[in-house]
Amino acid sequence: MSLAVQLGVVVGYLLVALAIGLIAYRVAEATAEDYYLASRSIGTLVLLFTTFATLLSAFTFFGGPNLAYAAGPEWLIVMGALDGVLFAVLWYVIGYKQWLIGNRNGYLTLGEMLGDRFGSAGLRALVAGISLLWLFPYVMLQQMGAGEAIVGLTNGAVPYWGGAALITAFMIGYVTLAGMRGVAWTDTVQGLFMLSIVWIAAVWVLSAVGGLGAATDSMLAARPEFGSFGGGLYSPGFIISTAITIAFGVTMFPQINQRFFVAKSGAVLKRSFTLWPVLVLLLFLPAFMLGAWAAGMPIDVPEGANVLPVVLNEYTPVWFAALVIAGAMAAMMSSSDSMLLSGSSYFTRDLYRPFVNPDASARREAWLARIGVAAFATLAFLASLLRPGTLIEVGDTAFSGFALLALPVICALYWDRTTRDGMIVGVLVPQVAYLTVVFSSVLPLVPTLPRSVAGGWDIALGLMVLSAALTIGVSSLTAPTADSDASRFAVAGD
Repeated sequence: MSLAVQLGVVVGYLLVALAIGLIAYRVAEATAEDYYLASRSIGTLVLLFTTFATLLSAFTFFGGPNLAYAAGPEWLIVMGALDGVLFAVLWYVIGYKQWLIGNRNGYLTLGEMLGDRFGSAGLRALVAGISLLWLFPYVMLQQMGAGEAIVGLTNGAVPYWGGAALITAFMIGYVTLAGMRGVAWTDTVQGLFMLSIVWIAAVWVLSAVGGLGAATDSMLAARPEFGSFGGGLYSPGFIISTAITIAFGVTMFPQINQRFFVAKSGAVLKRSFTLWPVLVLLLFLPAFMLGAWAAGMPIDVPEGANVLPVVLNEYTPVWFAALVIAGAMAAMMSSSDSMLLSGSSYFTRDLYRPFVNPDASARREAWLARIGVAAFATLAFLASLLRPGTLIEVGDTAFSGFALLALPVICALYWDRTTRDGMIVGVLVPQVAYLTVVFSSVLPLVPTLPRSVAGGWDIALGLMVLSAALTIGVSSLTAPTADSDASRFAVAGD
């Protein structure tokens, strides 16, 4: 009976999300701009919550609590404070300038914007290719999270592949139908649902274990090191460098970067990034603390399992635990749906249109995008069955890969002297170096290279500095090409 209730709650929620997508499909226009950007008509509430829900993925509900369970509540500082505030600053520095430029010139993707500025289809393809490369493992992460969530919720009655297949099927269904408009509407509902349910879960668990004081005392008794910064498994160097690479990586995520183009006005964008740190802290505080408090609870968390479903199954009713897992599935879907949509736009807009069919109609491009969504999701699902690492490992790899794009993009946005050659070298060389590090353990004749240096500092942080140095250095030594046009990025203001 409990299994039927659990699956009924999760599937019921997914059906609600699909229904919202169907409603959006009925009002959508058959154009690429409407499918990808909802005709640039998104207001403050929807923009804020679609960005919020898009970023709050399997990491938030499973990876984050697992980190807090292993390393302590200091991760609230990393994800809640540092990344909440730092990303809000970058939202203004990068996002607002992109909105001004995109609104004036009609850009749909980052690659299109850079390719037009520097008169380079090659740069456009390079940015799109790198983005798709790092997007793939992050979509896969959501499917891995869904599979693990269903296994934990049902105590293994539903296999890992079943949960991953379930979320993949529903994502394909409503993303291919609804496009950005449906995704944004669904994300808003999912974001509000996630925020509410995780707070209720925290209050419920705390009441069951004797309150906030009792939960904290038990945690510190079991893990005294949780009471000091850096006292857990990770060094301050690792924590700080992770926060920086995540914040810069987030700004380059296709699904986030594309949201810099969708706001109805500059005022909408400004209000959204001002409220961002508050929303982030409101979600991460209960989610991460549930993981940290679990360290002092008399529960058994199997090796490799997620701590949150174990805590909920122990201290809350079956139906409520299923509801929280539905919230986690919402987090995964609201990330993956946007990733699939943006990945499809990068493929059709930056690769298919310029290199295969420049004269493709808007309707043809929109339908090709839908096919791309289904193909990308299916391939990521098949890859997720191989389970190539933990949620943390997969997510961290993708964040760092995207972070390497950020500083060259900032150079392009703010320094008129930036050249095409500077951009290509500044983007390509650090990416090749990082890929060599990532795959060094499996590459023949290449020794395994460390991902971090003394003190836990991430190698990606050094490669970010290299990306800026190369972009500025090569640009200083090369002349702009004849097709380059810095005036396209000149804006007078809102």
